[in-house]
Amino acid sequence: MRKADIRALIAACLALIALASGAYARELPRPETFTLRNGLQVVVITDRRAPVVTHMLWYRVGAADEPRGASGVAHFFEHLMFKGTRQIAPGEFSRTIARNGGDDNAFTSWDYTAYYERIARDRLDLVMRMEADRMRSLRFSDETFASERDVIAEERRQRIDNNPGAVMGERMRAMLWPHHPYGTPIIGWLHEINALDRETALRFYRTWYAPNNAILVVAGDVDAAELRPLVERHYGRLQPTRDLPARTWVQDPPSVGPMRVTHRDAKVRQPSLSRLYRAISYGTDEGREAHALDVAVEILGGSETSRLYRALVEEQRIAVSAGASSNTGGLGGGSVSVYATPVEGVSLERLEAAVDEVVAAFLREGPSEAELARAKSSMSAAAIYSRDSQESLANIYGASLAQGESIDDVVNWPRDIEAVTREDALALARRTLDIDASVTGWLMPEREE
Repeated sequence: MRKADIRALIAACLALIALASGAYARELPRPETFTLRNGLQVVVITDRRAPVVTHMLWYRVGAADEPRGASGVAHFFEHLMFKGTRQIAPGEFSRTIARNGGDDNAFTSWDYTAYYERIARDRLDLVMRMEADRMRSLRFSDETFASERDVIAEERRQRIDNNPGAVMGERMRAMLWPHHPYGTPIIGWLHEINALDRETALRFYRTWYAPNNAILVVAGDVDAAELRPLVERHYGRLQPTRDLPARTWVQDPPSVGPMRVTHRDAKVRQPSLSRLYRAISYGTDEGREAHALDVAVEILGGSETSRLYRALVEEQRIAVSAGASSNTGGLGGGSVSVYATPVEGVSLERLEAAVDEVVAAFLREGPSEAELARAKSSMSAAAIYSRDSQESLANIYGASLAQGESIDDVVNWPRDIEAVTREDALALARRTLDIDASVTGWLMPEREE
């Protein structure tokens, strides 16, 4: 059987799977919700399969909300929030969670900062008491602040400065968003990290770390009726921030031409090509535009059956990898990335020309009905699989709500993906994949002497 016939057969099977699973994939589970008088939004996702809960506290503040010149302060609190309160000694938070058989961590985006614990159901009261305590009562000395600032500076050197791909990625984002805070790295610029002071950090904390700026998501062996008394007891007494600042960010002017960056480093062994385009997001779109863009990018480069992979890796054999991905979750907009790595002996010039040909053909012809069905079935399957993990569901709801979406938006996401038409996907691809609104990066080894 020819390759084309095999692909057609696979596409037909996937389409049948999509139809068969349509009733199941139409919606994600609808959680229970309530809001405390102090503004804390609570989301409860009941899962009785095991006596375990995932407790996640999402703050509607991230790297995009930092004061000008104080980049890295949002990420700083991933560290400082574990440095103790009047009731909890420095480092004791995580040790207590571990002694009780749980695990905990934190992460920061441009749009949010989240803290989570996964633990046995009968330890939920303990987790809530400690998490509520550090929402408003964090304490750290000048010495602790200075020491942790050095830790973060070293973290940046290891994760970014010693990673050529990360350095190029920072340069590309800074070019794509020259004024918008999405162009500033989440971890911060090194010279601004080194200049952070304790008073700036405290002002940031006292403003944004408040119940009326937080979303509590609890997934697992509990329902809203059981949870509400615990939430009221621990979080209900906390005072909100009055006159919470609006999250309004400076906007970039329209792009007027393609931008390029070449980054060379002795640590690079394999050249690679990447490109970023500005895009809409679920926080900025109208109707189902972000859904259509996600489907289009899945067809273009989301898997080994995508246009880019088939053309560059399987057919032309000039790349060892190729693909595309969309980042459409941003409160202030999103992006699409296209990437490829050449086989040995193929220049980046040749590879980029081939990428451009695939993208141009996609924008000219649009996706086939088989490609559309395959992409939607793959995305629907991912939504189905997410039901099996309480942590995945907690992440989906928490991140979506923190980035401006509603419960209905999340619940109806699979149905909205299924409703995307070929014309929808093509229109969003044509609007987004504009070379004049892009940054292309070449990552290369150092020149030989």
